[in-house]
Amino acid sequence: MNADAALAFVRRHGIVLVSAKGPAPRLTEAIAGEPINGSWWGHSKGRQIFAVLQKLEDSPDILVCRFIAGRVTFVHKRLWPAIVKLAHRFHSDQLAQIRQEHTASGKHVNHLTAYPKWVPAEILEEATRLSTQEAEGLLKGFIKPA
Repeated sequence: MNADAALAFVRRHGIVLVSAKGPAPRLTEAIAGEPINGSWWGHSKGRQIFAVLQKLEDSPDILVCRFIAGRVTFVHKRLWPAIVKLAHRFHSDQLAQIRQEHTASGKHVNHLTAYPKWVPAEILEEATRLSTQEAEGLLKGFIKPA
């Protein structure tokens, strides 16, 4: 799976986990085209997985956060208005945007942008037009009922 197909996968599902097990599909397994036992870094397609994840992390259509159980989660932009509408139901850590920096030494450093600083104005506006019920429907399976 290349980056375009991976982006389409995230858009279709709306919310995906990068590699953790949980209530959403795992993107690393979709890229690999098979279940992965152990770390995806050790998989034969590990370099491809890394390259695709890097491209998606840089996409303006993907929010990288810890939305599901503190695990790295990709959320497609089509669901951002629903998240904004229901933001009061989530812990601030779930909604902080993560940006990874890969230093020259090979170290990975996470930079966090607190909610709502990362939210574009058009998404804030769209969220105001969305009913709570519509937002709940879009995030069904990922939120607790009110």
